[in-house]
Amino acid sequence: MSLRNKIGPLARPNHHPSSQSRSTPPAADSPWGAARVALTAFFAIDGFLFAAWVVRIPDIRRQVGASHSALGLALLCLSIGAVLTMPMIGRLCLRYGSRPVTVGSLALLSLAVLLPAHAHSVTALGGVLLLFGAGYGGANVAMNSAAVDLVAQLRRPVMPSFHAGYSFGGLAGTGVSGLLAGPLSTAWALALSAALGMAVTVGAGIVLLRSPAAAAVAPNRAGRAGRAAESSGTATADAGSARARTRLLVLLLGLTALCTAYGEGAVADWATLHLTDDVRASSVVAATGYGAYAFAMAGGRVGGTWLSIRLGQNRLMLLGGLTAAGGMLIAALAPVVPVAICGFVLVGLGLANLFPLAIARAGEAGGPQGVAFASSLGYGGMLIGPVVIGFLADAAGLPLALTTVTLAATVAALLPLSVGRRVTADR
Repeated sequence: MSLRNKIGPLARPNHHPSSQSRSTPPAADSPWGAARVALTAFFAIDGFLFAAWVVRIPDIRRQVGASHSALGLALLCLSIGAVLTMPMIGRLCLRYGSRPVTVGSLALLSLAVLLPAHAHSVTALGGVLLLFGAGYGGANVAMNSAAVDLVAQLRRPVMPSFHAGYSFGGLAGTGVSGLLAGPLSTAWALALSAALGMAVTVGAGIVLLRSPAAAAVAPNRAGRAGRAAESSGTATADAGSARARTRLLVLLLGLTALCTAYGEGAVADWATLHLTDDVRASSVVAATGYGAYAFAMAGGRVGGTWLSIRLGQNRLMLLGGLTAAGGMLIAALAPVVPVAICGFVLVGLGLANLFPLAIARAGEAGGPQGVAFASSLGYGGMLIGPVVIGFLADAAGLPLALTTVTLAATVAALLPLSVGRRVTADR
């Protein structure tokens, strides 16, 4: 089997040839060209800025005098800002291009990370977090849309490498912000993070905007068949059916992202508590356990492109979901710390490439609006995961509650098989 066939449908660009794409040299000869490096830098600084904010949440909570419930409502504003912005960003990417919108969104996020340190009431904090969420949600849709276009230009399934940049940026942000927590105030620490964000945005933005543009990925074959049928005036029903199939594909991929993000959110918020309260690990060991999970996820994404080529995307997503499901059972039910930590490492490795590949394939099917819709569903999973785990933990205990991640990961493993069959049927 040729390498081209192993890569799968994502590796074949779905756009029609244009004068721009014909005049642009094939990017596959330089897989780490300037545009890819710049876009990876955007993913990394996005993760860094979000981690810089998260590390300072306890300090900001004390600053505004918020109760746990009041802080929860303020944090919900961040999510509301992101979810409300994502569909609009998809439309802006279609109109102006994903790269300029990426630069603008990261500039907004870099400026917004300054603001929580200057809020002195819960209401003010909620207001600035709406803006922060708008920048964060907009950046994630725009970056992923730009990445989908670049993946098609490179003709390699490199989407996991961009998300590896996000993971390593988040790890760097957590480490640096933790080191600065003592010597620097919240305002100064977030100001330095904002300055770094703007510097990366300007530098990487210049490189990205000056690089030869990747032709925007058009909706997949089903969508093109529908438009052709409409233009011929002979098969209006077929056109509607083609659009419906495209929407269904994006929905299935969005649900895959939701199930994956459910697990990521649950582990991020509850893994350390589970290790300390249920497995009796010390706080230092528990933090090390979560760090092992985070590094496993980052490492899994580094190898995601190679695995996608060797195994194919459907098989990689199936194996990843089942690995995460088994790892979560081990982590939730293990009676000793080393075994539980090994379980969390398996969860990180298994979940690593599910979300990036789901978003990439949603972009292939539906363009920027497909990315926006799937990202919104995925973000919803990140929100509901910790909440569901919390209620179930009160009712049945945290170990049993965490096993719901096993169920979600299994669903995430099986959904891509249905997507693969539908894509094949549409060819």
